[in-house]
Amino acid sequence: MSVGEVLALALAIAASPFPVVPAILLLFTARPRPTSLAFLGGWFGGIGLVTAVFALLAEAIGSGGDSPAWLSWVRIVVGAVLVVVGVRQWVGRRAADGPPAWMRSIQDATPRTAVRLALLLSVANPKVVLLAAAAGLDLGTAGLSVAREIAAVVGFTAVASITVAIPVLLHAVLGARVLPPLRTAKDWLLRNNAAVMAVVITAIGLVLIKNGVTGL
Repeated sequence: MSVGEVLALALAIAASPFPVVPAILLLFTARPRPTSLAFLGGWFGGIGLVTAVFALLAEAIGSGGDSPAWLSWVRIVVGAVLVVVGVRQWVGRRAADGPPAWMRSIQDATPRTAVRLALLLSVANPKVVLLAAAAGLDLGTAGLSVAREIAAVVGFTAVASITVAIPVLLHAVLGARVLPPLRTAKDWLLRNNAAVMAVVITAIGLVLIKNGVTGL
């Protein structure tokens, strides 16, 4: 297992503006604190679930020790898919006209709907699943003890969730004082969401392909 590669995968998820924008928007709802904290919990749980499932799957398929050949091929395939997705997102980055309808409806969210939204954005988001799955496969083939593997999954999930956690926790501590700069950040992310994700996904895809080829 490459610690740098797993960290890069976590940072790629963290760099996605897609969950950060709804996390900030939830701070402008009628019950901002419980709703945003519920979203953070759902996002953390979704990322952790996907990562853990693929770590267990990797353990069931192969044993720890040297990186197996099949994992190198998985890296290459996942990397190629990410590059294709990133290029397509870059090409179509100006096609979207404003935020999607579900994002505009967040003002009516409750803690329960915030959890469901977070799980949907994590577990049902192909880009997030690909990145978390690649990390889980790396962790599951690393030959770690159960305790260390659990700690690694939690650590990966924490890093992947940090950009969602920052605005939520800042608001929980500082209250409405953080809303003006967060509104500015939200507007920037909405304008540049597609471009940022395209660059991040393509870069991570190329790294995975390189590591996969090196491991063959």
